[in-house]
Amino acid sequence: MVIITNHVFKVDTIINEYTPNDIEKDIITKMDLSKEHYEYNSLNQLQFELKLRNNIVIASKNLNESDMSFRTFRKSICNSAYWNRTDEGGFILKRGVLPSAAIEDISINSSKYGTECATAMIIIYYQSLLNLFTAKFFNQLFPKIHLMNWHYINNMLEDAGYLEKQNDYFPGDRRYFNNPDVNPVEPEWQGENVIELGKGVYFGHGIGIGNDDEIISELNKFRIKGAKTSAYLLDSAARLDFKSLSDIYYKLISTPSN
Repeated sequence: MVIITNHVFKVDTIINEYTPNDIEKDIITKMDLSKEHYEYNSLNQLQFELKLRNNIVIASKNLNESDMSFRTFRKSICNSAYWNRTDEGGFILKRGVLPSAAIEDISINSSKYGTECATAMIIIYYQSLLNLFTAKFFNQLFPKIHLMNWHYINNMLEDAGYLEKQNDYFPGDRRYFNNPDVNPVEPEWQGENVIELGKGVYFGHGIGIGNDDEIISELNKFRIKGAKTSAYLLDSAARLDFKSLSDIYYKLISTPSN
């Protein structure tokens, strides 16, 4: 059920804005049929979340089609024209470089990048936000960027670092496949961060796009000899704070330019 300003929202009033195959239509239909209450302060907040979730799915598919390689943090690589690589294997925006240009470069020169799945998730968030906010506002919001994992993510995006049990799961959610019996010589396969794409399909950097059985099958290849416990999908998800980001977005676009 969708609640806007404390009233049940009839999704039929906007459902026709979307085509049958739109991610946004699938999400709002699932929200409407759910027993969970999805509450918003305005229709703008709801529509912003739908747009950003769709952008996350698009960014995930684009990254899957890119030439960015899967590498451990120890062997990670980046384009030194835009980023400084840290000793931990993360990437820090170089001084004097526009944040938007550096994020765009990951798509343009994807073969110059290689990292683990956690960093790929962070990259997807920034790419989706750049597409929605545009370069002008993106650069205002994220003047400093450190790409690696949840420990270094911008405060506005920190909710993406916390997996929590949910009653429903939607395209754009970050999910996690755990692999408890991973071979200790290949710890990078102890699990796989993925973005839910909808219809039971996920994207995970290093594995690609597949359903849960396909991703589990791939992870099981990296278990210790004699392992009896299969990899499995956690019953939880991490989500950006869509409402706060929506409020920031509409405040930015409504502020007169100097």
